Amino acid sequence: MILMCNFEEVTALTHGAHAYLSERVESSSRVAAPCETRGAVESLLSQLSGDLSVHTLSDQRQLCLALEAVVELLREEMDTRVLATHAASEEAVAAYFDFAHAFAVMGRVKEMGEEMSALVELMTGAPPANSMTRSFVFPD
Repeated sequence: MILMCNFEEVTALTHGAHAYLSERVESSSRVAAPCETRGAVESLLSQLSGDLSVHTLSDQRQLCLALEAVVELLREEMDTRVLATHAASEEAVAAYFDFAHAFAVMGRVKEMGEEMSALVELMTGAPPANSMTRSFVFPD
């Protein structure tokens, strides 16, 4: 399945993914990100050149994990910018739009996962098992 992303969404996700990965490397005060989440964000970053292709439910879940991490970081960044300046400052508004674009993509990915799960259940007669999430392929 193809997840269409516009330029602004790709730009916001790229910024957020880079920030997530660099923050986790530079920060010694925060708890280290789980390897699975870091790997998911790295995988997302390598795909951010346009629309995203999601072949399996496992791919969708990994993408969702990465987006949740990036969206949370962008939400924190937005909060920080608003509190440091004011809600209408250029920095705060830019941070809001980065967050909003990433949040919108995450919403579409979660919806895609629900649709993929429903299709697997419809075709197999059972909810998707772990093995099925990797082997049931959805064409683009």
